[in-house]
Amino acid sequence: MINRRHCLLLLSTALAFGGIGGARAQGAEAGIGEYRLGPGDRVRIQVFNEADLSGDYDIDGTGLISLPLIGQMSAGGLRVAELEASIVKSLGNGFLKNPRVTVVVLTYRPFYIYGEVRQPGGFPYVNGMRMVNAVVLAGGYTPRARQGRLLITRLVNGQKTELEGDDDTPVLPGDIIRVPERFF
Repeated sequence: MINRRHCLLLLSTALAFGGIGGARAQGAEAGIGEYRLGPGDRVRIQVFNEADLSGDYDIDGTGLISLPLIGQMSAGGLRVAELEASIVKSLGNGFLKNPRVTVVVLTYRPFYIYGEVRQPGGFPYVNGMRMVNAVVLAGGYTPRARQGRLLITRLVNGQKTELEGDDDTPVLPGDIIRVPERFF
């Protein structure tokens, strides 16, 4: 029986030796570079020389974060650089002269996997993750799984898109992966 520790060991080994090339899932470029923030993400915001304004923040279910001085502001759907610019603009509006802000994603929202895997559910996203890693985290394929064909629901340009992938397709935060059943 594979336990969670073994899954994590297999995942780290697969990431180390599996390569992190530029695979595609049916025409949708899969990459974290254009990643848009969303509910469930945790970010660290650093305001240079302002320790009271710096800290770690969760993006809530509506895509908002609550910051000192600024209050609630929208972060959902923004890229990291766009959130930085928005915070700089807000802090520069009467609070600070020439604020310098850095935003780093600490924790990405989880991905989900269900269907013909042994332990379906939500799992934390790790940079460079592939579908094979997601299957390993979910305890592996069941004997009835159609291996090598995975169905992915992913946000592409703000639209939910159904994609087909294989074991080498990159996983992105928020992906919903379905492992179909084979019929023979």
